[in-house]
Amino acid sequence: MSGKRRQAGEKDGDSKKGRRQVKAELSAALGLQAGREEATRAWEKREVAQCGSVVLDPVPFQHCIIHSFIENSEFLDGLKEELLALSFHEKSNDLYKFQQSEDLKSRKEPHISALRHVLFVDFRQWLSEVTHVELDTTVDISCAQYNYTDTLLCHDDELEGRRFAFILYLVPDWCEADGGTLDLYSTDDRTQPGSIVKSLVPSWNTLVFFEVSPISFHQVSEVLSEDKCRLSVSGWFHGSSLERPPRYLDPPPIRNPHLPRDHEILYEWINPVYLSFEYQSQIQEEFEDSSEILLKDFLKEEKFSAICEALETHNINWELLGPPNRRCYKRANGELPEVLSACMDLLRSEAFFLLLSNLTGLKLHFLAPDNDDSDEGESSSKDNSRPSAQGVEQGASSAQLEGDKVPTCTGDLRLWEHGHYTMIHDNDPERQEFALDLFLFCGCEEWETEYGGFTSYIAKEEDEELLTVYPENNCLALVYRDKETMRFVKHINHRSLQRANNHTNCRGFWDFAFVYYE
Repeated sequence: MSGKRRQAGEKDGDSKKGRRQVKAELSAALGLQAGREEATRAWEKREVAQCGSVVLDPVPFQHCIIHSFIENSEFLDGLKEELLALSFHEKSNDLYKFQQSEDLKSRKEPHISALRHVLFVDFRQWLSEVTHVELDTTVDISCAQYNYTDTLLCHDDELEGRRFAFILYLVPDWCEADGGTLDLYSTDDRTQPGSIVKSLVPSWNTLVFFEVSPISFHQVSEVLSEDKCRLSVSGWFHGSSLERPPRYLDPPPIRNPHLPRDHEILYEWINPVYLSFEYQSQIQEEFEDSSEILLKDFLKEEKFSAICEALETHNINWELLGPPNRRCYKRANGELPEVLSACMDLLRSEAFFLLLSNLTGLKLHFLAPDNDDSDEGESSSKDNSRPSAQGVEQGASSAQLEGDKVPTCTGDLRLWEHGHYTMIHDNDPERQEFALDLFLFCGCEEWETEYGGFTSYIAKEEDEELLTVYPENNCLALVYRDKETMRFVKHINHRSLQRANNHTNCRGFWDFAFVYYE
């Protein structure tokens, strides 16, 4: 007698020869000739149309919702079981935070294999016929879990070869209050995203697809439910990409030279320990080793308290900055309360430029030694070579007479609340040269890391963090970055609202954010 031994756990009729084939079937509505012709006409004319369970809409960009996408609903239960048994890995960067499975294009599980076939064979044919777009056989598919506070921020999905994006939802009962909606953005005449004009609420066995284009800006809004999982299968159908207009470039920030303020402003505002030449030398050594430092209790206590009181009690005009594919936070605009304006003047002052030179070794003032000079002559005392803040009374005229490059800065007072963030983008004008970043934080009591709002520095085209700056009250953070280093502020999530119970005057925190150029 010969034959293969049955594998452990293999049931009768479940051998390779006799295994029952799992098959997924598209909704019967997609097979109706009249419905397909109506969908084709609506897509071509960019009109709103409903063909049974298929809804097409060209606003704000062409997309389609197909309810009851898979005909045999019991298939989806088996599919969900297989998907949840996969290994998921957390993905987190400036754009997103969620759990993603491994690539599904080669998985052998029967339900996953059947779904892959129905999407990239049966449905691909329907999609190509309706849109008149020739699609290739590339399989691009994965599974994602979005849990509480997970999100995917505003982006357009454009990447060479992507023609249509799709999402198949396998969610429990879901409502808009649960978050996790697919939000679609309007665009302006520069093809930049503006406001959310439509939010699609996930529902079981519903597939959404949209054309990937220069205006297909969308996001997955933050999941607000603490006990539901937004499970979905998503990917792209590939074909010839649409032509893209030139990308919009942010105007470079306006740089200003220092304000003519002498050393007295430092003694008025700054903790005396940081005005000691000996301590400045220690700080500079540490900074030169690591290119970053955090100086705690930087301002005098009475000055810092006055700043916090003004931020909490005065009516400040806060301007929301965008576009949302690059940033979302508020910046103080217009006239500021006196103490806040005075703090901005401090950070722009000539005396402060010189202090930064002493703390970092950078040439941010004409009195600061050149970097090459700092290595010469070991016999000279550091204290003797370190310029005094009192020297700024001479003014910057001698630097201009010598034809040296005049150091400059840019700076804002910013408000950070739930939903705020910044993102990395290729054409950021701040990335064109070396620079010193400065952050001075206010209103950060009981701010937890899990809320987000921290600033991450990463190397170009890498996700691994080089450095993270966490908001901390009355701390001055200094970070020197090169052209290959990028930074972003991590999305502030729904957990941050827990803190509002104890801090009714602010649901977030503030910072003075400056960039200095040699």
